Amino acid sequence: MAKGLTADDLRTEPEDVLYTKLKEAKEELFNLRFQAATGQLESHGRLRAVKKEIARIYTVLQERELGIVTVKDAEESE
Repeated sequence: MAKGLTADDLRTEPEDVLYTKLKEAKEELFNLRFQAATGQLESHGRLRAVKKEIARIYTVLQERELGIVTVKDAEESE
């Protein structure tokens, strides 16, 4: 299996770390799209992986906002 971010790993992170990872992933996605548009992109699979990482981060943030999962709940389940 790929060694990307998993939702379980993200659930244990504090919100400021999640927002930092989200910002980094969005910047990487922008750069990958720019490379794809100019024909310099070598790994098209990375585009898909970064999109999925962004979606996972948004999912964890939404779970916390709705009260579905809190940071303490995620740490206790391990």
